[in-house]
Amino acid sequence: MTRDPMPNAFVPGQGALGPREAAMVERRQRLLGPAYRLFYETPVHLVRGEGVWLYDPDGRAYLDTYNNVASVGHAHPRVVAAMAGQAAVLATHTRYLHDGVLAYAERLLAYFPAALSHVMFTCTGSEANDLALRLARAATGGTGVIVTRNAYHGVTADVAACSPSLGVGVPLGPHVRAVPAPEGRAGDTAAVFAGHVQGAIDDLLRHGIRPAVLMVDTVFSSDGLYTDPAGFLAPAVEAIRRAGGLFLADEVQPGFGRTGAAMWGFARHGAVPDMVSLGKPMGNGYPVAGLVVRPEVVAEFGSRARYFNTFGGNAVAAATAMAVLEVIEDEGLMANAARTGAVFRAGLEGLARDHGALGEVRGAGLFLAVDVEREGLPDREGAARLVNGLREEGVLISATGPLGHVLKIRPPLVFSEANATFFLDRLERVLRREG
Repeated sequence: MTRDPMPNAFVPGQGALGPREAAMVERRQRLLGPAYRLFYETPVHLVRGEGVWLYDPDGRAYLDTYNNVASVGHAHPRVVAAMAGQAAVLATHTRYLHDGVLAYAERLLAYFPAALSHVMFTCTGSEANDLALRLARAATGGTGVIVTRNAYHGVTADVAACSPSLGVGVPLGPHVRAVPAPEGRAGDTAAVFAGHVQGAIDDLLRHGIRPAVLMVDTVFSSDGLYTDPAGFLAPAVEAIRRAGGLFLADEVQPGFGRTGAAMWGFARHGAVPDMVSLGKPMGNGYPVAGLVVRPEVVAEFGSRARYFNTFGGNAVAAATAMAVLEVIEDEGLMANAARTGAVFRAGLEGLARDHGALGEVRGAGLFLAVDVEREGLPDREGAARLVNGLREEGVLISATGPLGHVLKIRPPLVFSEANATFFLDRLERVLRREG
């Protein structure tokens, strides 16, 4: 299997950059080195964000149809006020008593099944998944990890070794097995995916490696976004548990109401995880993340080691995250994701009927994906042209999937039906131009 970096990463020398941005690219490469990537053939220079819009130095607006970081909208005033207000009072490390983190933990855990009753705070989703691997090893005595073939779970050394989508320069660990994504085209999705997981379990055991954890993004976003049929994940979870391993639901991308039907992507599948990792949308841009766990999972680790994180769950992080949760609740953003997402999806399906370059539309709530095809086959170059064409029309998205041919559409949760109409109009313009 060939593993490639993000398909629409900027390649130096491409695109019609103006003098100012060309100088910034040169400066960036000189200062930050070769591993950093930019989106789009002509990178976007952004200086401000508000709601679902991002602005360049000349005041041009771009519709943000990609960001789950600013999940409740860029520069949301309630979130900004909570962040600034707490920073003006107390901003220190986490090894003092403070009510803020406890109040937030209580509010957050109320959204989870009762079996998941502890939360451990980190700064990033990568840290949360790294911590999850440590807990899984301690709880099971195993080291084997099962992921999907184009999964992304983070950038620490341990987690990068479980993230095939990072590219050929980041080899998978010898204890990691990657299984095909649950595409649902080979019969029963649940049985087929569970069969692949069982095959990975058997291979680990043949090599003397005890399984520790099945780690999946519960909407399989980096694999191309696979959400249906609801419940298909449960048999795979049963398989890993029979083998003595745990189930980690990575909710960094689908979590906090994005799917429209529930706060968490795993809820679609009727399987309660052993651990749930949280990240980007938790703080609307402020670096706060966490790992929600069953008490029995952390018990062995806690009896042998101590955990602390200098900034994970600090007073500013807790205040910011609480404000995000309150905005999701008070503004009905989960319901908006369901309502607007349904309209958005219907519009994409209509375009797909009219334009042969678009194939299957998938998704849940405000997380949508569209296959780009040429003569019925995946078209990576066509997807890149659409992504870059939309950028020129003032709309920002990306592409995903192992072949890079899937449009990845993931706007802030405040996205409206009018915003969806704007997107669909611009996409149709680009399709007509490309067609």
